Amino acid sequence: MQGPMAVFVALGAFLMTLFGGWTAQRVTDRRHLVLGLAGGLMLGVVGLDLLPEAMHAAGSEILGVPQALLLFVGGFLVAHLVERLLAVRRASHGGDPHGPGHPAGERVPQVGLTAAAAMVGHSLMDGIALGAAFQVGGGMGTAVALAVIAHDFADGFNTYTITSLYGNDRRRAVTMLVADAIAPVLGAASTLLFTLPAEALGSYLGFFGGVLLYLAAAEILPEAHHDHPARSTLLCTVLGVGFIWVVVGVAD
Repeated sequence: MQGPMAVFVALGAFLMTLFGGWTAQRVTDRRHLVLGLAGGLMLGVVGLDLLPEAMHAAGSEILGVPQALLLFVGGFLVAHLVERLLAVRRASHGGDPHGPGHPAGERVPQVGLTAAAAMVGHSLMDGIALGAAFQVGGGMGTAVALAVIAHDFADGFNTYTITSLYGNDRRRAVTMLVADAIAPVLGAASTLLFTLPAEALGSYLGFFGGVLLYLAAAEILPEAHHDHPARSTLLCTVLGVGFIWVVVGVAD
């Protein structure tokens, strides 16, 4: 009975993800506030949710450094490398670093799609974690379900925002949003067939945390303050972090 319950709860995550993306779409006239909130949500997810879970699950050390932290740094560097390689590839098609006919400062759409695909992968792992928690027991399943459903709002919000930020049209942004919404349902359903080792899950969370931190710190937050360096934008960032703190605290 616990397996079907996990899938049922994942349907709630599906709806919450879509609601997060819908919210991001509706407030485009306050783009700087959207990006500020998205950056805060991503920072909160990394520092207060993903990294602690990764450290707990993948706690073995390599040359004196926890494996999860090594993968965290590796994820940050890989995200930076991917963005640079895609930018260079675009530059090779013309003299302008962003390609012919592209104004300076334009984002590379493939980076947005790659980042959104990583968000989809994370949501898939959310579903797997949800199913695994229900396999452990109802109490654990309920706690994880609360965390997954609540922070999937942030996932949907961030998936739509980051896809659009890099110049992808609304159709692509909505496509990635729907994929992100479906992913936890598929992940939860998959646990009816297998169980994911805790260390593998922890390693993944550490790596993805590094990717997410890069996107938040190097891309989304600077963009949020580029045209509107207002205190309201900073407040949205703080509120985003605070929201994830509350979610994690309630789940624990």
